[in-house]
Amino acid sequence: QAQLVESGGGLVQPGGSLRLSCTASGFTLDYYAVGWFRQAPGKEREGVLCINRGDESTYYIDSVKGRFTISRDNAKNTVYLQMNSLKPEDTAVYNCAASFLVCGASYSDYVYRGQGTQVTVSS
Repeated sequence: QAQLVESGGGLVQPGGSLRLSCTASGFTLDYYAVGWFRQAPGKEREGVLCINRGDESTYYIDSVKGRFTISRDNAKNTVYLQMNSLKPEDTAVYNCAASFLVCGASYSDYVYRGQGTQVTVSS
């Protein structure tokens, strides 16, 4: 069964770092654009960062530029979201999703979606 599973979330103090992992099973992730999304309580889901099949990354929101990066490890069938200098406003459930289209596609075009992992930034 094809699926995406996120890991690496948790509680971190402001200014800290986390690395989220998005691991695919049942399909080869490097054939897909992979996006990271987040949803905070009471807010709509927003795209954070995306990586295309050619490893070109696309930022969806300016607030994470210079702090978050995305990368792939094809040998592990995994995409990572490195989050540095975390702020309380980064608190959300983060999920990854894979699309056969390019980054920038509508969320509905992401055919595989993980369940998400909680990231809480608090002192």
